Amino acid sequence: MTERKELLIIIPAYNEAKTIGKLLDDLEGAKVTDWADLLVINDASNDGTGKLVRARGYRVVTHIFNLGYGSGLQLGYKYAYRNKYKYVIQMDADGQHDVSNVEKLYLKLKEVDADGNSPDIVLGSRFVEGATPYKTSIVKKAAIKLFRSLIKMFGHIKIMDPTTGLQGLSCRTFSFYSGYDHFDDRYPDANMLLKMRLLGYNITEIPAVMHLRTDGVSMHSGLKPILYMFRMMYSIIAVWVRIRLFHKDLEGAVNDKTPKIQN
Repeated sequence: MTERKELLIIIPAYNEAKTIGKLLDDLEGAKVTDWADLLVINDASNDGTGKLVRARGYRVVTHIFNLGYGSGLQLGYKYAYRNKYKYVIQMDADGQHDVSNVEKLYLKLKEVDADGNSPDIVLGSRFVEGATPYKTSIVKKAAIKLFRSLIKMFGHIKIMDPTTGLQGLSCRTFSFYSGYDHFDDRYPDANMLLKMRLLGYNITEIPAVMHLRTDGVSMHSGLKPILYMFRMMYSIIAVWVRIRLFHKDLEGAVNDKTPKIQN
C-alpha cells in the first residue's frame, strides 16, 4: 500500500464505462494522481465500470444495489473521514468536469485569508467570470435561477452555480456530512449549500472548465428537471425552517467537533 496523500478525489459512477477510462487517462496525464488519491463509488453499474477502474489499479467501492448519487457521495465522505484525509474533491465520471479544475480547487481550499480562515466549500462554477461558456436547457436555466434566488433570500449569499457537482471540501465539511442525518443522500444540491451557509460554513466559487456530456444518460434528462426543481425548492425551504425555526443540525457544525458516524 502506498502512503495516502492529503487529498482524496471522489468519483461516483453509474454505468460510466464509456467515459471513466478517458477521465482516468486525463487525471494521469495531468499528473493529478501523483499528489491525489482516487476513490470511485461504483453504484451497482452493470456495464463493467467497476472492473475497468480496478484493472487500472484504483480503489473502488461497489454498491450491491443502486443507491443513487447522494449515497455514493456520502460513502466517499465517510471513507475520507475514516482514512484521515484533509481535503476532498468530488467530480463526475462522465467527463463534464475538466481535470484542470482539480488543482485550482485544491489550491483554493488551502488558501488562507487575512483572518487566518480557509474555505470550507469551494464550488467549481459554470456561471462566474472566467468560466468557459456552458450551454444548458431552458428548464435547467430556470431551475438554477430559482435556486440562486432562494439561497440569496434565505442565506444572504449569492451563489451563481448552486447545482454544480464539482466541489472541493475541507475536512471540517466532509466530516460533518459523514454524520447521521447531516447530508441529503437523495438530492444533495442547492439545499445542502443553503444548509452549510446557515450553519456558518465558508462557501466560495471559482470559475471552472466544463464540457457537455457526450455519452450515457444524465440523471436530469427528460421531465426529471421539472420534478427536480419543485422537489429542490421544497427542500431549500425545509432546510431554512429546520435550522432557523427549530434550531436543528447545530451540533457538530462549524466547530472542530467531529460528529459520530453511524454504521
